[in-house]
Amino acid sequence: MIRKGTVGGELSGRRLDDAVALLFDGVSKSEARRIIDRGGCAVNAAMVRVASRTVKAGDVIEVGVMEPGRFSELVLPPEALLYEDNDLIAVNKPAGVNSQRTPYQLKGTLEFWVSELFRREGIAEPARVIHRLDRGTSGVMLFPKHKRAAAWLSARFHDGRVEKRYLALVQGRPEQDAWSEEGAIGKVGTSRYGVMAGGKPALTEFRLLSAAEGFSLVEARPLTGRTHQIRVHLAAGGLPIVGDGTYGGPPAERMMLHCAELAFTSDRGVDIRVMAPPDGAFAAFMRETGIVPTATYGTAGTRPP
Repeated sequence: MIRKGTVGGELSGRRLDDAVALLFDGVSKSEARRIIDRGGCAVNAAMVRVASRTVKAGDVIEVGVMEPGRFSELVLPPEALLYEDNDLIAVNKPAGVNSQRTPYQLKGTLEFWVSELFRREGIAEPARVIHRLDRGTSGVMLFPKHKRAAAWLSARFHDGRVEKRYLALVQGRPEQDAWSEEGAIGKVGTSRYGVMAGGKPALTEFRLLSAAEGFSLVEARPLTGRTHQIRVHLAAGGLPIVGDGTYGGPPAERMMLHCAELAFTSDRGVDIRVMAPPDGAFAAFMRETGIVPTATYGTAGTRPP
């Protein structure tokens, strides 16, 4: 829940955590400090993470109040860092983690984890999010180390010069071993998209990798970058992703969509291909349903240039 209030004269000169606790019913001072610390507080539309900052009359304060138990720190093992050179890093994003800051938090996001990694490595640059994975999607994400790398990497994504390969566990079995979906995609509700007339052109290539027990492992290669593209195209084809309740998928521990590989050419002419294996929940679902991984499954981890 986003709550918004304006500082009155009686609160002018007070600490930010005091002002938050006094402005918003049900928010204690300790909870105010937690909200501020995790990046869920903005003063005059700018995030503030210093609880002792003073406020003045007329300041507009916004806070993101999360449900109890929703926030957690993000701790990743060393192997989550898939690739690193002088220009960028690649990280295996876990499912259930936001790629970037939200109105509710900065801490606990992959953006914050990367910013802390840069700080420890002495890199005086912010963590620039130039492409995103949905909260429920896991897999390879790239973060440039400097502005020049951000510019050329952003251009490659924009121009479709990054090869993307995803793995999806879906309910049902496709009628063909290989097929394409090109339904235009548009917004049909809050955080929900669909194939619709007047939507933005979208094209995804699919290939069946393995199937058993009413479920299939599918490879997806999106050739455009629409929001929820793979999820929408699979659902429109009668193959909802397991764990994707938004588009009719059966319940599961997580949404079974994983970015297994990104490949591109750097501005120095070096071919870079980064691979990430799916997590234990993804692998466990395949074992339970009898789906057999193939050589394309991507368990080999990173393949450096």
